[in-house]
Amino acid sequence: MSPTRLLGLALVVAAIALGIVVAVRGGDDDAPTLTVYGASSLKQALPALDDAARYSFAGSDTLAEQIRQGAPADVFAAASPRYPRLLRAEGRCSEPVPFASNTLALILPVENAAVASLDDLRSGPPRRLAIGATAVPIGTYTREALALLGAEALLARHTLSEEQDAAGIVAKVALGSADAGIAYTTDARASSAVVAIPLPAAAEPTVIYTACAVLREGAPSAAATAYLELLTGPTGQRELAAAGFEPVP
Repeated sequence: MSPTRLLGLALVVAAIALGIVVAVRGGDDDAPTLTVYGASSLKQALPALDDAARYSFAGSDTLAEQIRQGAPADVFAAASPRYPRLLRAEGRCSEPVPFASNTLALILPVENAAVASLDDLRSGPPRRLAIGATAVPIGTYTREALALLGAEALLARHTLSEEQDAAGIVAKVALGSADAGIAYTTDARASSAVVAIPLPAAAEPTVIYTACAVLREGAPSAAATAYLELLTGPTGQRELAAAGFEPVP
């Protein structure tokens, strides 16, 4: 083979190899995708704020444990100050910032509801009640609310289905697997299969959502810091309000 043809073949091979590298890396100039770990009740609101980010939604306790195990999160947005504070104390998270609040509601199926109020749960026959598990924020807030109402006995009176997040509570009620549930007002609002009855104002716990930037290699990424600024700024607050969240008290 002539030197000219050898040179041409070498150039072709080099071009193919370069194309493979670019395809795998996505281009050296491409910024890595931001990964946000968010409480399940934020599933509608956060992607509306930034749909270019990658999201993972679950109970706040589950997400915190995944971050402890080295999950590749950049931002952690929880339904309670507790878990960001714990990660901060462990050196895994920046100083947490509050960004929204929420309320609780009794949720009932739109069709064939067996109960109409909390009073029905106090005095009527035993029912199937969906609430949050003790370890997750919605479970903690629910038990707080029932204590404020002097209605802790409901937990012993009815058959409980203890869910790992608010989305699970809404799903159980929507599918008819539970006669009633207690969940965030925003989750009830996002489902056309349930109706929400607000809890009495005196029984409302203080529900605060808090976010932090995960410390990767000892420091938060610039993109994570920018996301927190977006979340707490005017644009983020508008999107949260549109999804039914309330400002931080």
